[in-house]
Amino acid sequence: MQSRWNDDDAARFAREAEAQGQSAALGLRVYSSRLIGGDPDLVLHGGGNTSVKIGSGADAVIHIKGSGWDLGAIEAPGLPAVRLETLLAARGVARMSDDRMVAMLRGALLEPKAPTPSVEALLHAYAPHAFVDHGHATAVLALADQPGMEPTVADLFGGEVAFVPYVMPGFALSQACDRVMRDNPGCKGLWLEQHGLFTFGATARESYERMIDYTGRAEAHLADRGIALPGPEADDAPADPALAGMLARALSGGALGDDPALDWRSTPSIRALVSRDDLSEIVHRGTATPDHVIRLKPFPMIVAPDISEAGIAAALDAYGARYRAYFERHAPHAEEEKIMLDPLPRAVLVEGQGLFGLGRDGKAARIAGDLWEQTARIVLAAEAYGRFTPIAERDLFDMEYWSLEQAKLR
Repeated sequence: MQSRWNDDDAARFAREAEAQGQSAALGLRVYSSRLIGGDPDLVLHGGGNTSVKIGSGADAVIHIKGSGWDLGAIEAPGLPAVRLETLLAARGVARMSDDRMVAMLRGALLEPKAPTPSVEALLHAYAPHAFVDHGHATAVLALADQPGMEPTVADLFGGEVAFVPYVMPGFALSQACDRVMRDNPGCKGLWLEQHGLFTFGATARESYERMIDYTGRAEAHLADRGIALPGPEADDAPADPALAGMLARALSGGALGDDPALDWRSTPSIRALVSRDDLSEIVHRGTATPDHVIRLKPFPMIVAPDISEAGIAAALDAYGARYRAYFERHAPHAEEEKIMLDPLPRAVLVEGQGLFGLGRDGKAARIAGDLWEQTARIVLAAEAYGRFTPIAERDLFDMEYWSLEQAKLR
């Protein structure tokens, strides 16, 4: 993992921000956010978030990524200004509902029509650093999705990165991270179990390059154990047009519309994953990081390459039955009534050959394909290291049916 920071580019973003009457720090925040969002091994498709604090006292604001914005193409409006004093006051609150938190965040916006701040805005506010970055790096997830990693994290980062046991994103996670940061006042980042990595810095470059450094240490730790973690790989095997046609016909008219999009992926890592004897068991453990569930569903559908049209219909029925059983296991225990989402897969794994990302349009299908391409590399590395252990099914359900995540998709 190499830094892509360029002083000339950074200075240009700072000058352009000042020319538009904005802070140079906001321009630098846009620049380093794009560096993170432009690297698919750091974050994908709207994942991750970044922030910068500007000013002091009652006039201090925090510019935090707005929900729905993609870091790779973010602009200043995608980092709305929020009154920092209001967010810091939440430190003394023991419990807060999702709706109340969102209302508080929106009420603290300087521009009422600005996008809703990230659900992790409070965590960013609590960090005692000007710049905060959060990503879901491939190498980090291969290790974060391992049981009992706290001692390894301490050894790997020498105390620079504090360990946070899994807590669902939102208010509870922000409060948990605040406690960890208070207990580790010199930490320069947070390792979120089964979730990802936060880094902090006094400058945009410092926070960004800590993300690069810590991700590089995770890559090196894997390499020391003989685990090669390739970067994003090119497709090098074509899809079976007959199979693609049968899938499209079987899905047509359902929740993915009359003309569902299919995005074929076949890379060396994907083929290695879909050729495993334990494929079904391993891909039903969950998604590599919690927020992927809103794009991918909790598990994919698996088919043989020689499946018939009738076989595809039966596989979709079986998938729907499994999804309904998953919903019925967990919905009665939710704090509020849940209405089941559509029981259609967002990925179809073809044994030994590759996978299709599925969606209502080409963009949604590509997102599913990209996330599964990364997931394949994460799972292979995680299994080579120990055991791929993402969040438990109940936590996955809570994330998929979280009202704030559903709002993000809307």
